[in-house]
Amino acid sequence: MAGERLLVLEDDPLLLSVLAERLGREGLEVTTAATLAEARKALDAADQDVALLDLRLPDGEGLSLLREYAPKGDTVWVVMTAHATVSSAVEALKLGAKDYLEKPFTLDRAVATVKQALEMTALRREVAALRDRSSLAGTTVIGESPAMRRVFELVERLAAVDATTVLIEGESGTGKGAIAQALHRLSKRSNGPFVNVTSSALPETLMESELFGHEKGAFTDAHAAKRGLVEMADGGTLFLDEVGELTPGVQAKLLRFIEEKTFRRLGGTRDLVVDVRIVTATNRDLAAEVAAGRFRADLFYRLRVIPITLPPLRERREDIPPLVKHFTAHFNREFGKHVREIAPEAQAMLNAYAWPGNVRELRNVIERAVLLTDGEAIGTRELPPEVTAPLAQMVAAATLPADGVKLDDVERRLLVEALDRAHGNQSHAAALLGLSRHQVRTRMKRHGLMALLLAAAASFAAPPPARAQEGAAGAASLTCLRCHGSREFLEQAVPLGQFRISLVVLRDSGAGSAHGSLACVRCHVGALKFPHGSEAATPIACTSCHAAVDAILHASVHGAGRGAATCTSCHGAHQVRTAGWLRTAAGRAAP
Repeated sequence: MAGERLLVLEDDPLLLSVLAERLGREGLEVTTAATLAEARKALDAADQDVALLDLRLPDGEGLSLLREYAPKGDTVWVVMTAHATVSSAVEALKLGAKDYLEKPFTLDRAVATVKQALEMTALRREVAALRDRSSLAGTTVIGESPAMRRVFELVERLAAVDATTVLIEGESGTGKGAIAQALHRLSKRSNGPFVNVTSSALPETLMESELFGHEKGAFTDAHAAKRGLVEMADGGTLFLDEVGELTPGVQAKLLRFIEEKTFRRLGGTRDLVVDVRIVTATNRDLAAEVAAGRFRADLFYRLRVIPITLPPLRERREDIPPLVKHFTAHFNREFGKHVREIAPEAQAMLNAYAWPGNVRELRNVIERAVLLTDGEAIGTRELPPEVTAPLAQMVAAATLPADGVKLDDVERRLLVEALDRAHGNQSHAAALLGLSRHQVRTRMKRHGLMALLLAAAASFAAPPPARAQEGAAGAASLTCLRCHGSREFLEQAVPLGQFRISLVVLRDSGAGSAHGSLACVRCHVGALKFPHGSEAATPIACTSCHAAVDAILHASVHGAGRGAATCTSCHGAHQVRTAGWLRTAAGRAAP
C-alpha cells in the first residue's frame, strides 16, 4: 500500500487530521478536504485511488459527490457517517460506494477497509491492462467487441473467487492460455506458481505419474520418489490445457482430487493434500466427447462449474483492426521497421478472411507482412494467398450465368449464409456483408427472414404460465421443449429433407416419470452447445448414473445372456418408469 492516492473528506478537523496521519504512515499519498468544494478541486486535480467520504458536510450532502464523480472514473468510494441509516446505506451503494464505515470506528478498521478498497483498485487496473495489453503465452488478448468485453468482465469476477474450477472453451488460437494466466495473475494466488500442463504432450503411459508423482519402486526405472505437477502447483494454479486428452484412469483420479482435495502418488499408500486451483481448457466439444463415452460425464460437470467461452476471431471481426495495429507496432519494434498503416483494400481482406487459426494466425500473417513490406504501408502484395484468394474466388463466382439469375434469390441466399455464420447476430452479419445493421434488417424484412428470426426468438421466450413455477431443472427442460415440443416450429427451422419425427418430444412425456425433474441436457449433453447438431440427440449411457444398479443386476435380468435388451427397452426413453412400477400389474402388462 505505497504510492496510491487517497482522498479523505471529513468536516471534523480532529478526525480528519488523525485519519490523514495514520493512513499516511501506511505509505499512502493522502489529500484532505473539509467541504464538497475542496473535494471537487482535489478530484479534478488528480485521479484518486480511494475516497473516504462523509455524508453530512457544511456545504451539502456527500451523496451528491457520489452522483457526480462515481460514474466518471475508477475511484473506489467508501462512505463514513455517524448518521447511518438503512436508506442512506442503500442509496450510497446504489450510487457506487463499495463499503460503509459507521462512526465511531477504530483506526485499524479504517486501514483494513482502505486496504480492501485498494485491492479492488489493483484488480481493476489488471483487468484494464488485460484488455489492451500484449501477448500472454504466445496469444494476444485484445478485445473491443461486446463478446470480449463480457469475457473480461467474467475474468474479473472469477479472479476474486478462489475455489471455483474454471473451464475455458474455444478454438485453437483464441487465447485460452492467456486467459488462464490472467486469472492466475489477478487472483490471490498470483505469488504462487502457475503450472501449465499440455495434456496431449504427456506420454499416455506416464500421464498419471507426471501429474500426481510416484513413489520409489512404483514401476520400472522409478529409482526415487518424484513430485508430480499437481504438487508443484501447491499454493498456485494448475492449468490443464487440452484436458480432453486425459486418459480415463487420470480422469478418475483428477475427479477425486477435485472433490476431496487429496490424491496419492503412483504406488503410494498415503493421501497428500495440496492447495491448488484447477483451470482447464479445451478446443474440443467435451459434451460430444461425453456422449461418445470418451470423457467422464461427472468430471465434465465438475470442471464446467464456470465456463469461459472465447469466441473465434471470425465472430468478433471488430477486434481485427486493433489487433492488426497492435501486431504491426510489435513487429516494427522487433524488425526495426516503420510501417505506419494498412492499405484499405488489405484491411478489407483481413476483415473478410475466416481466420481458422484465429488470433495466432493473424499474428503470423502480420509478422510476415511487416517483414516483407519495404515502405510504410502494408498492401495486398504482402498478404498470403489464403487471405487474398477468397476475394478472387468471390469475384469469379459472381459472374452472371448464361441463363441469367434472380438477383433477389442471390441476395436472400447471402443474407441467410451471413446470418448463419453470425449465429443470428445482425451486427456481425452486417459486417460480413459490408452493410449497416439497418440495411441488413431492411433486407431481412423484404425477404421474410425477420419473421423466421422472431419465431425462433419466441420459442425461447418465457415458459408457459402453467409451467412457470417449476424448479430449475424443469425450466431447463422447457428450454429444449420450446423447440422440440412443436413439430410446426421444427419443420420451419429444419430443412424438410433432414426433419425427423423423433426430434419432436411431447410436453407431457416426462410428467410423473422417474426423470420428470431432470433437465434434458442432463442426458443430452451435446445440446449444451447451441446451435447444436446431430450429436445432441445421443444421450449419455444410463450406467453413467446407474452404475451400481447395473453392476448388481448384470448377472440376472440385465445379463448378456438375455439378448440385446437395453435399459430403455423396459424403462422407456422419456416417459421413464421406475423398477417398482414395472413390478406392478400395469408394468408387467406394458409393451
